[in-house]
Amino acid sequence: MKYDVAIIGGGPAGYTAAERAAKGGLSTILFEKNALGGVCLNEGCVPTKTLLYSAKTYDNIRHASKYAVKAENPSFDLGKIIARKNKVVKKLTAGIRMKMTEAGATVVNAEASIEGRAEDGTLTIVAADTRYEAANLLICTGSETVIPPIPGLSETAYWTSREALQSKELPASLVIIGGGVIGMEFASFFNSLGVEVHVVEMLDKILGPMDRELSAMLQAEYAKRGVKFYLGHKVTGVHGTEVSVEKDGESFTLTGEKVLLSVGRRPVTKGFGLENLGVEPFRNGVKVNEYMQTSLPNVYACGDITAFSLLAHTAVSEAEVAIDHILGKPHAMSYKAIPGVVYTNPEIAGVGRTEDELQAAGVDYQVKKIPMAFSGRFVAENEMGNGVCKLLLDGEGTLIGAHLLGNPASELIVIAGMAIEQGMKAEQLTRFVFPHPTVGEILKEALV
Repeated sequence: MKYDVAIIGGGPAGYTAAERAAKGGLSTILFEKNALGGVCLNEGCVPTKTLLYSAKTYDNIRHASKYAVKAENPSFDLGKIIARKNKVVKKLTAGIRMKMTEAGATVVNAEASIEGRAEDGTLTIVAADTRYEAANLLICTGSETVIPPIPGLSETAYWTSREALQSKELPASLVIIGGGVIGMEFASFFNSLGVEVHVVEMLDKILGPMDRELSAMLQAEYAKRGVKFYLGHKVTGVHGTEVSVEKDGESFTLTGEKVLLSVGRRPVTKGFGLENLGVEPFRNGVKVNEYMQTSLPNVYACGDITAFSLLAHTAVSEAEVAIDHILGKPHAMSYKAIPGVVYTNPEIAGVGRTEDELQAAGVDYQVKKIPMAFSGRFVAENEMGNGVCKLLLDGEGTLIGAHLLGNPASELIVIAGMAIEQGMKAEQLTRFVFPHPTVGEILKEALV
C-alpha cells in the first residue's frame, strides 16, 4: 500500500490535487471521512448558492411588474427548495467521484490519521485499520465553524450554516450573529422569503475586509428591505430565543425564533495526527512556502489549513501549485488577485487591494468610479437598481484593485482579477473589445 501522493481531505483542495496528481502519472490515494466535496460542496458554497438562486427567482417574480410582466400571488415551497438543493449537491458529489475514478485516484472513505514520518521521508497514514505509505503528503483538512464562548449558547438550539441549509420550516424571525459573507448570504435568503431578520456584527461594517463604501451601499439596500443591522455590537449572551447585545455600555435584548451563528471559520488541525509531524504553525493553521510546502519538504498543506485565504477557489489554486511542484513543474502560488464574492441580490465582489488597505499602508492611488447604470444592459435588466464599479490604480496607472456592486458582479470580477494578476495598466485593459451590450463594458467605461 505505497503511493507517490497521499491526500487527507476531499474538499476543493483535496479532490483537485488527487485528480491532477493521478493524471500526472503519480499513484494517488485520497482519504475523506465524510462526503467528497468537503464543506464547500456539501454545506457551504454550492448549497447556499442553490438556495439563493431560488430566492432570487422568487424576488424576480414578485417584482415582475417592473418589467411589464404580470404574475399574481407568487409562492414558494421551502421543502422543495431544500430538496432541489440536495439534488444539486448529490449530482455534483457524484461528478467528483467519477472524476477520481477516471483519473485513477484511489478514494478511501474513512478517517485518516498520520502515524509519522520516517528518516527517509516516508509518511505513514492509518485508515480503517489499514496502514498506507506515501512519498508525499498533502494536508487538505479544511475548516470548521467557530463557536465562541458566548454565555448560554451551549444550552441553546442555535443554527450554524449546516442546520440552516437543512431546515424545511421558516422561522418567523431570525437573529444572525455575524455580518460577514455567510451571515449576509443567509440574511439575503431569509429576507427574500419573508423572515424578519436581525444582523448583529461586532465590527463597524458588514462583510469584513470587503470595500467599505460598497458594503455600506449593500447594507442600505437590505435595510430598505427590512433587515435590521446592529453594527459595533457585542453579543453578551444567548438564552433560547433571546440574544443579549451591548454597545458603548448600553445593553438590550433581541428576540428571534431562531439564532444563526456565523462568526467565521477556523482551520481543522486536530484529529488526524498532525502533531506527529511537528510542522511549523502559522496563525491557527500550518505555515507553507510559495510552493505550499510545510517545514517538512514532502509535506504540503493546501486550502483552509493554511489559515490564509479560506476560499474554495484559493484552495484549488494552491492544490495545483503543490502537485505541479511534486511533478517537477514548479510555479509559485500568487495571492495577488484572489476574488471575493458575496452572492446576495445584488451581488458584491472585490479583487486586489481595497482603499482601506492602501490608506493604511500609505500608498498613493487613484479611484475610477462609475455607476453601473452607465451600462445599457444593466439598466435594461435592473429596473430601479443601482450599483457601482470602482477601480483602483497605482501612481503608474496599473490596476491594483476592483470592487463591484450589482449583478452579475461575480462574473465580471474575473476580468478585473486577470488584469490585476497580469499587472495590466488601464490603457491596456481599455484596448480590449468588449461585446455590446454587456454589463462587463462597465469596466472599460470606468477607465476611459
